[in-house]
Order: sequence, then C-alpha cells, then structure tokens
Amino acid sequence: MKSEFPAIGKISADVFNEVIYPHLGRKRDEVIVGPRNGVDIGVVDLGSGQVMITTTDPFAMNLPLGWERATWLAVHILASDAVTSGLPPRYMTIDLNLPMSMTKDEFEIMWHICHRECEKIGMSIISGHTGRYPGCEYAMIGGATVICVGPKDKYVTPAMARIGDRVIITKGAAVEAAGLFAVVFREQVERTYGKQFADKAEKYFYQMSVVDDAMTAVKVGVRDDGVTSMHDATECGIWGGLYEVAQASNVGMVIDKEKIIVDDIARKICELFDMELFSAISEGSLIITCRPYKAGELVDLLNDNGIPTTEVGEVVNEASGIRYYENGATHDLVHPRVDPFWEAFGKAATYRR
Repeated sequence: MKSEFPAIGKISADVFNEVIYPHLGRKRDEVIVGPRNGVDIGVVDLGSGQVMITTTDPFAMNLPLGWERATWLAVHILASDAVTSGLPPRYMTIDLNLPMSMTKDEFEIMWHICHRECEKIGMSIISGHTGRYPGCEYAMIGGATVICVGPKDKYVTPAMARIGDRVIITKGAAVEAAGLFAVVFREQVERTYGKQFADKAEKYFYQMSVVDDAMTAVKVGVRDDGVTSMHDATECGIWGGLYEVAQASNVGMVIDKEKIIVDDIARKICELFDMELFSAISEGSLIITCRPYKAGELVDLLNDNGIPTTEVGEVVNEASGIRYYENGATHDLVHPRVDPFWEAFGKAATYRR
C-alpha cells in the first residue's frame, strides 16, 4: 500500500523512502552522506582531509512576526541545521521568489537584517537569485543553502549516536511553538496571563536558534572525544527529534521525561493554545548524544554559557526500542507524525479574526 501525502507540514519517512530516496540523480563516490530522513545535512568529501557540509530549507517570511523577527528566524533556521554538523557555517546561497506585493523598502529591510545576521554568524552570501513573480506569496518566498567546510574527522550527523551515549537536550520542550505564539498571538497571551508575562514571553522568541548551542557543545570534542550526534528538534518537537536520531543511528533510547526542561513560558502557552508540549515544534532545542565520560562536562559547559541544559537519558541497543519514563511508568516513544502546532495556529488565527 502506498504511503499518504501529508495534509500539511513535512512529508513522512514513508513518502521520503518511497519517492525521494530511490531517485537521487547521478551516484558520486565523494558523497559521504546523502539525503536521509531525519538527517538535515549532506556531506561531500573534498579530499585533503576536508569535507563540505550542506543543508537546505525554505526562506520563510512570516509577516505577523514583523520584518526584523521574521528575517532573523529565516536565517537562524538555516544556520541551525548546518551547525548540527559540528562545523561552523561559512557560506550561504539564496533564491528569493518575491511576492508582487513586496515593496523595495520592505525588501531593503529584509535584506539588511539578513546581512546583519549572516555577518554575526560568520556566513558569506556567495550566490543567489532574486525576482518578483506572480503566484509567489508569503510565507515561503524562496529557499537557501548553507555550506560548511572543515576537517573530515570533525563533523557529526544524527546517524552517529552510539550505544552507551548520554542524551542531552538544551532549552527543553516547545521552544518554537511558544516563541511564535507569544509574538503572533500576544493579545490572547496577555489577556490570559497579564502584561508582565506577555512581555517576557515575547523575548522568548530569540531562543529559537541552536547556533550557540552547537558551537559551544563541540568545544568538549566530537566522536570518540565527546559529541557523537546533534539534531535540532524542529517539526514534531522533542519526541520527533529523539525518534529521528534513534532511527537514523539504528539505536534505541531510554528517556526520563521528567528531566526534560519545561520552561514556564512554554508550558503556559501550550496549555492556552492546546498544544502537546513534547510534540510541538521546537527549533531552539538541540538534541545531543555524547560519550558518557564527557556528558557532565558538556552539560556544565552549556549551562555556564547561559544555555539551560539537562541530561535526559541514554542510547541503548535497537532491540530495546525507544522508550520514555514518566511517573514510574514506561511508554513507547512514537513519532507524532503531525505537529500539533499547525492545528493550534489555525484555530488561534480564526479566533482572532
């Protein structure tokens, strides 16, 4: 039986494996890591001990966020996928298919912020395409690719987790869901929780990046020396991210749910908009697997750098499955498949109108 196309959001692993994976163009020996479900980067061997890492995502301008926030998020989502390789981002190529309604002034604002954030991160924009076309609308106004170059023995992927590794998560659950709802639906948040909470929640928006998390984490070492894999918990949140790492690495996991950070802002916003915390989109949460003898040092380093982090579990053999503990009971961890963010966002937008 053929897999079904999703109503909204990312395609499932079944669709990826059925349609995309068998048809990847010319096979080339220097491609070390190609497209794979749950793995956001590709790796090409450049020779002389160097590799090139690439990742591609939409360039999305969510106008309800305002131009500054929307552009900041578009750049950081791209960079966040790239840094999960453990190598710093160097270059970006960008294709912008702009709506006819976009003005030159608006484009200038967007581009200047894009430049500012790329400069901060260390990325040079090296090529692209820009035009205005009928049929192009917000939010998805194009796409971009981020490129890293570095030593062949210093990159990691979500397929490198090993039995015995400790599982570590930064910032906790539903970071992106909370950050986006705090800005787009501020009136509802303030009406329920008050102005002081709403002001604080709006600032939570800027937690939606793992650039600092990943670049800090690899300072303890990679592979045998420390970090074995990193993955940002985007669509389908913490549960989706953990599942994807386990599947990519052909391992199992045992997770203590009660050790995963739940920020009060995320908890209250998810309650208000009826989103399941651990399945909700969570750009800003970095899932790390690490050799056990470096785990404590890694957690301390991240916390000392202002990135809230906890060790939440262990990588086990695949036959043991992917499980989590809560209140003394054991549960199977299954991929949520559909992120609760989408339905909640649609309902909130309809209510606001």
